[in-house]
Amino acid sequence: MRYATFDRYGPPEVLSVTTGPVPRPGPGEVLVRVRAVSVNGGELTARAGKVRLVTGNKFPQRMGVDLAGEVVEPGTSRFAAGDLVWGSVGRRLGSAAEYVVVPPERIDHIPAGIDELRAAALLAGTTAITAFRDKAALEPGERLLVRGATGGVGYVAVQLGKAMGAHVTGLASAANLDMLKELGADELVDYRAPGDLGPFDVILDTVGTGLPAVHRLLARRGRMVAIAFDVDHPARSVGYIAAQSIRRHRRIHAFSGDPTAALLAELGRWVTAGAIRPYVDRVFPLSDIAAAHRALEQGGVRGKVVVDLS
Repeated sequence: MRYATFDRYGPPEVLSVTTGPVPRPGPGEVLVRVRAVSVNGGELTARAGKVRLVTGNKFPQRMGVDLAGEVVEPGTSRFAAGDLVWGSVGRRLGSAAEYVVVPPERIDHIPAGIDELRAAALLAGTTAITAFRDKAALEPGERLLVRGATGGVGYVAVQLGKAMGAHVTGLASAANLDMLKELGADELVDYRAPGDLGPFDVILDTVGTGLPAVHRLLARRGRMVAIAFDVDHPARSVGYIAAQSIRRHRRIHAFSGDPTAALLAELGRWVTAGAIRPYVDRVFPLSDIAAAHRALEQGGVRGKVVVDLS
């Protein structure tokens, strides 16, 4: 099989595609033929070596977190050969490969009517569900700010926030405000000229920079969920999040997305109900995965950059 790898940290050009044996599933594991993966911001950070204290200095390393594909060997009664599934390989990278082995609790059936490319573009929705349901306890009628509202997590979060009954303000570039309108945001704001904002009951920050200024936009009992940190100043950024997480008011919650079958099933219900729809910015073949990374790094992406392995 083919899979994406890199043997040193650096720009997208360090990525290459190599071949190796198809992995063999252990008892209860599922072998999936991968049809599509999306490119996530955390992968860019890992590939560039900005979190090498976590990723280490052993090479080669592999790429890819989420996946959409077809079951080859089920390993469990939940699935049958030929089922279309979506999910994640968890905190270890490696889904940008033609075949992967995954635990059954990390995948679920793709909703009917959604192909693998569009399914891959939706998987970040599990992060939005966790942010609003479990961390912020978003309530109908509350004022919600989504920062990075047309990015991979943000575009799903805007739709989910609306479906949950919130009044949604989206921060994005001026060029993407038309997309925000399509997503159903109540207020469309150019992040370069935001004007007077707030107060907000809930803020979802997908950007990570300038957190103190964003944090000040919270109402007294507001909740902020940060799913990114400033990779150029990690200690300062993480330290600020940690300090604010213990506050009684205007608290910051932080977490790293880790999809489960239950979360995927809930996302599927929102998709089936028509509340959330996919946006695919561009599709690249596996052989051009470096170009896919470059596209995301250059910014301005609307929805998701997807890699096609079919």
